[in-house]
Amino acid sequence: MKAIYLITPTTKSVDGLINDFVSKSSSKYKAAYVYFTDFCDDKLFNRMKSSCSKAIRRCKEININFFPYESQVFTLDVPNAFYHCYSPIVENTNDTVMEQIAEQIVTLCATLEENPGVRYKSKPLDNASKLAQLVEKKLENYYKMDERGQVKGKTHSQLLIIDRGFDPVSTVLHELTFQAMAYDLLPIENDTYKQFMYKTESASGKEREAILEEDDDLWVKIRHKHIADVLEEIPKLMKEVSSKRKATEGKLSLSNLAQLMKKMPYFRKQITKQVVHLNIAEDCMNKFKSNVEKLCKVEQDLALGTDAEGQRVRDSMQVLLPVLLNKNHDSYDKIRAILLYIFSTNGTTQETLDKLIQKVQIENDSDMIKNWKYLGVPILTTSTSQQCKSSRRDRSSEETYQLSRWTPVIKDVMEDTIENKLDTKEWPYCSQCPAPWNGSGAVRQVIFARHKPKTSHSDDRKSGSKLIVFVIGGITYSEMRCAYEVSQAYKSCEVIIGSTHIITPRRLLDDIKALTIAKSKDTVYFKNE
Repeated sequence: MKAIYLITPTTKSVDGLINDFVSKSSSKYKAAYVYFTDFCDDKLFNRMKSSCSKAIRRCKEININFFPYESQVFTLDVPNAFYHCYSPIVENTNDTVMEQIAEQIVTLCATLEENPGVRYKSKPLDNASKLAQLVEKKLENYYKMDERGQVKGKTHSQLLIIDRGFDPVSTVLHELTFQAMAYDLLPIENDTYKQFMYKTESASGKEREAILEEDDDLWVKIRHKHIADVLEEIPKLMKEVSSKRKATEGKLSLSNLAQLMKKMPYFRKQITKQVVHLNIAEDCMNKFKSNVEKLCKVEQDLALGTDAEGQRVRDSMQVLLPVLLNKNHDSYDKIRAILLYIFSTNGTTQETLDKLIQKVQIENDSDMIKNWKYLGVPILTTSTSQQCKSSRRDRSSEETYQLSRWTPVIKDVMEDTIENKLDTKEWPYCSQCPAPWNGSGAVRQVIFARHKPKTSHSDDRKSGSKLIVFVIGGITYSEMRCAYEVSQAYKSCEVIIGSTHIITPRRLLDDIKALTIAKSKDTVYFKNE
């Protein structure tokens, strides 16, 4: 029997392969077809070659060392990299983690067949700069040694690398779009919601699993919609399916009955999906009405600095206090509100911070607030922190719900990049700028040009430019949504967003608290192990 090995290029993996072919008499398999998920360095390759080359029929690097989470979202699946990138305790492992992340990003670019211009957000930390330089160097090396033996020039794509601290507000705000809201408020693990009750006329009170995945057309259609729109749309869809079934029934002729029997599984599947998502939406609304609704108004006012009528918030502390005094809000929600207050004022005084911590009695969790400083986010007021706030795009004319007025900063960045409006001092290139992005307006000409008849948006994007955004330390579901919204608005530019992992507010706060707790080295995967 022959075997296919799909392995990471690590010492452990190669040793496992070698052990399967120690000798001809004790070999587990007749032959091996080896596929590495990433670049295999010469030392490891030569070790494998000298030990079991006769058994290997094929050896190839296929560059898939990343996880395509959604059609426009990827992760590297290294959540513990957050600790190694931002913890003040870590000394030497940061460089190792950065090397690994850079190699994984290069495998993404190779899969997309892109050699993007690489740029990064400068300040307040140097993680983005360091990673950008590594990625650029590895891209250069990769395209010097591709299968065709040709040096590939820069393609019509751009890669932005950003530190997680660039937009702290979007990480703690309560979002009311369906996907972000569900993952924040409900116990969803591994994209599976196990708690909802499956309710139909024939079965009630049954506990089922709902898997939220890309193959679910209804989920893809509604996941980025506001919860109010979802609750309105699903019942309409259920009525639509029901009416189609009745129309199919028609007169009870043999041909109609045969047609109905063929379509019954389809109707049943559609109704089941709709009931699943309706139950999830209702569970979200139950959480919303019990506590979250009151929080949302306060959070939006603090995040934007204005109320729903557009009036400037004059005293942020007065806005915050009702949340802190409400006994129905748990400590996580109060911490999120305190953080939004601090972010809105670009830091607070030590005295005020101490009083807030004592007021809410969160002494044991105070590092969830204090440790944001390691992400470059000002927690205590300094002379420089008052100058940190950057201007936002004017969205006053956009229609939105009063409790969903905040727009993630990353959407501004995506739009400014496509329109060639990013400040090159704040967002420097560490490589040659691809022609369409060099300020000549070429990207805009492609974007705003009239599309040829009979050409789909997906075809336009294949021939157009790509914008790849990578955030060190996690992305939120609301930021993932922005990639789709911007791609839809700028038809010829596809936006792809990715990170080390995907975060929810609670998980991020737990990770931030843990930054000052000593951890062992093996809590993150290292390629050379």
